[in-house]
Amino acid sequence: MSKFGELIDLNIPVLLDFYTEWNEDSKAMNPVLREVAASMGNKVKVIKIDVDKNSQLAEALRVKTLPTLMIYKSGEMKWRQSGEQDAATLVGILKEYV
Repeated sequence: MSKFGELIDLNIPVLLDFYTEWNEDSKAMNPVLREVAASMGNKVKVIKIDVDKNSQLAEALRVKTLPTLMIYKSGEMKWRQSGEQDAATLVGILKEYV
């Protein structure tokens, strides 16, 4: 969990994608997240977190639905949404925190 603290304690927005390999909606987010990362460049960090490998973290953050997306900045959660999102929406939300 302390490593998680290091991941989210950045001065740029950090978009977290909680997913599993076997979840179809999670798989559908892969190209969207690549597009967001390419569009935003080094202004944001996009991190995928496999719920199967990080179950304690997912439980601590009460991740129940996949995919669950969260935006942190300077260690503080700024936004959270479960379910698929499109790239344009995510880029728009991230720009609010850049």
